[in-house]
Amino acid sequence: MKVLETKLKGCYIIEPKVFEDKRGYFFESFNTKSFQELLKTDTIFIQDNESLSTKGVLRGLHYQTGEHAQAKLVRVVKGKVLDVAVDLRQNSKTFGKHVSIELTEENKKQLFVPRGFAHGFIVLSESAVFSYKCDNFYNKASEQGIIFNDKDLNIDWKLQESEFIISEKDTILPTLKNAILP
Repeated sequence: MKVLETKLKGCYIIEPKVFEDKRGYFFESFNTKSFQELLKTDTIFIQDNESLSTKGVLRGLHYQTGEHAQAKLVRVVKGKVLDVAVDLRQNSKTFGKHVSIELTEENKKQLFVPRGFAHGFIVLSESAVFSYKCDNFYNKASEQGIIFNDKDLNIDWKLQESEFIISEKDTILPTLKNAILP
């Protein structure tokens, strides 16, 4: 497994070692020991989630606050998404900055999004199966978000806004300046 730190401290791209032959491929998608050693973290994942979405579906930017904050390890099982993490740690040098990466079934890359970050993605392929691990259980009362088109974040979602399919709750999220931060 290859680990690359992004420009946001604590946020990592993980590239697994893939073994391919005439039968197909094999790779270890997660190993607690390797993950903790390579990322120098004590994060323990306790919940796995999966979603199926069609092209243009934008989910995010979401996070949880307080004792219910979550770190996530995200990947695409089928299809292609643009995955985005935004640093919300107010004492961070990269507060309000974001990273984006294409996660695909072909590249098998993963993104580790630590606590204190907002996360979202948009589906770029006809459909995508998105899988992620969380280190804390979901708590509706702690759920927060930032509007996807916040001018201060200036995220290039790679599709025209007219192509976006967004839940009603995600269209009324606050800007970063007005958000309740972790």
